[in-house]
Amino acid sequence: MKFKMTGIILAGGKNSRMGTNKAFLKLDGILLIERIKAVLNELFPEIIIVTNDPLSYTRLFSAVIVTDIYKNKGALGGIYAGLFFASENHAFITACDMPFINKDLIAHLAGLAANYDIVVPQGADGMQPLHAVYSKNCLAPIKKNLEADKLKITGFYKGLRVLTVTEEKLQPFNEDGKTFLNINTPRELDKLRLGQ
Repeated sequence: MKFKMTGIILAGGKNSRMGTNKAFLKLDGILLIERIKAVLNELFPEIIIVTNDPLSYTRLFSAVIVTDIYKNKGALGGIYAGLFFASENHAFITACDMPFINKDLIAHLAGLAANYDIVVPQGADGMQPLHAVYSKNCLAPIKKNLEADKLKITGFYKGLRVLTVTEEKLQPFNEDGKTFLNINTPRELDKLRLGQ
C-alpha cells in the first residue's frame, strides 16, 4: 500500500566531516541513497531528492530532483524546498546518510499524519526531525525562520500541530537501535562495514 504522501531525501549537506558526498557511499555494495530510495519507493508514489548538485543525481531518474530555493540554509532550507515542490500535502523527509531507515516505522508515522502538521519520533537522543512527516502548513513558518536566518530545524514547530512519537512506541520498529543512525565520518562507515 502506498500513502498519499511524498517521500523526500535531503542530499544537500556539505559532507565536511566525511570529505565526500555521503549519498554515494556504499554499504553492502549499495549506494546509501539507493538504499533509502528503495524503501521510500515502496511507500510513496512520488520521491523528491533535494540537492545542490543535481547533475550527479540524474541517474536516479525515477525521482524528482530539486535544488534549494534558499541557498546555504542547511537542512531547514532542504526541508523547505522539498515541501515546496511536493505534489502531496504531507511528506516524509529523511537525510541521505541514514542507511537503516525502517519501512514499517515510516508507514506507522505516515499513518498518524492526517490530523497533524508534524509527526516526529522522539528517540533516546532526542527528536529526530530528519526522519519525520511534515505538511505544507509548515512552509510559511519555515520561510519566516529561513529569512531570519534561524536554522534550527525544530525552531518552527511552535504553533503547529505536532505529534511526538515516544521512544516506547518506537521500540518495536527499532529493536537493533540502528533506525536513526546516520553516518558522518569515514570511521563510522568503516565500523558499519566491519559489522561493529
